[in-house]
Amino acid sequence: MTDSSKKNVDLMIDARWVIPVVPQNQVLENTSVVIHQGNIVDIAPTAIARSSYDATKIVALHDHVLTPGLINLHAHAGMTLMRGLADDLALMPWLQNHIWPAEQQIVSEKFVRDSALFGCAEMLAGGVTCFNDMYFHPQATAEAALQAGMRVQLGLVVLEFPTNYANNADDYIEKGLLFRDAWRGNPLLSASLAPHAPYTVEDTTFEKIITYAEQLNLGIHTHLHETKAEIAQSIEKYGVRPIKRMANLGLLGPGLIAAHCVQINDEDIDLLSAYGCHVAHCPSSNAKLASGIAPINNLFNAGVNVGLGSDGAASNNRQDMFAEMRMSALLAKAISEDATSIPAEQALAMATINSARALGLDNQVGSIEVGKFADLTAVRISDVETLPCFDPLSHLIYACGREHVSHVWVAGDLRFERSSQLAGLYANIEPNELKEIVLLWQSKLNQHKA
Repeated sequence: MTDSSKKNVDLMIDARWVIPVVPQNQVLENTSVVIHQGNIVDIAPTAIARSSYDATKIVALHDHVLTPGLINLHAHAGMTLMRGLADDLALMPWLQNHIWPAEQQIVSEKFVRDSALFGCAEMLAGGVTCFNDMYFHPQATAEAALQAGMRVQLGLVVLEFPTNYANNADDYIEKGLLFRDAWRGNPLLSASLAPHAPYTVEDTTFEKIITYAEQLNLGIHTHLHETKAEIAQSIEKYGVRPIKRMANLGLLGPGLIAAHCVQINDEDIDLLSAYGCHVAHCPSSNAKLASGIAPINNLFNAGVNVGLGSDGAASNNRQDMFAEMRMSALLAKAISEDATSIPAEQALAMATINSARALGLDNQVGSIEVGKFADLTAVRISDVETLPCFDPLSHLIYACGREHVSHVWVAGDLRFERSSQLAGLYANIEPNELKEIVLLWQSKLNQHKA
């Protein structure tokens, strides 16, 4: 083939290994991913790709594995600056005595934007290209994500009680939908309705949310069955467990992402499966808050789609999807006493295609397939702690960490790069900006430190 017969493309990434995720458990060696106008147009052996395409830019990654960009299925990016504000506490004391009082004093549109930008920087550096958020002032998180160049599904949070953001449930809904209308059409932004939890939202509000979700074709994102106390409160007030209450109200369905689902029994799992719900598993946060360990083996066996999330930095302290992948696999093996539970390929799928499916974005992202957006993460496997490498897929889960992420692309645009000599460079975030954010807010938050 002559040079004149080559197809012109924007970018070609030559990788030692490519793990497309779809099909599952496949590792391609010495393979190139060819990208044009933000989309993947070919996946081919490097020798063939080089002879077939004339790329404006070629990135050669001789010691790397290329994966789909990781997707954080449950995050609160606007809480990143509360990292370490209150540790070693159970969920409700943590919320009621520390987080909610601090939010009442501190949270504003500027705080959320600054905190979300800090969170986006952390996630990008850890290979995350898309996150599913839930917090106040979603327009501020949208601005931060757009600056970072990340993909985000913004949960339009709804509560019954007043905050600095809204006065009551109707006010939360109205503001959220107005913001959603303002960013409609942006390919990096999507939205869901996000009632905080069954213990903070009444039946009449859930009914309104269901109506809006159906009319506007929006998903629903909520915390569900996170603690034993939540279940006891529901039985005392409503006579049924929270998932049963949600089923009775009509909330369960294929548009629902239920975060945590730690304290669930067989009947709960049957309901989640029957209605086609999705679960966002957050193992580190659930362990740190002593909420328990979600029975994800049982969920998978029942056919429930389970994705992976970090939760917020205020409860987890890390928005680190490599840590979550490893934690999910190890806990599943320990609790089941079965070393084959949640193998490496399934842990990676939870952080990619499963999470994309939960967000309704699996036709766009979540795997390396022709026609999808080029949301990609490169991981360097050449450091002492990652050698020797017998199986790059297994290595991603059990040996590699976020510090080994070298490149992150969103729709073919390089958003983060780190070499062995560099701490990390962002395309649109200045390190000085992050330093200024910390200086501004740490002193204000310090008075709320436990």
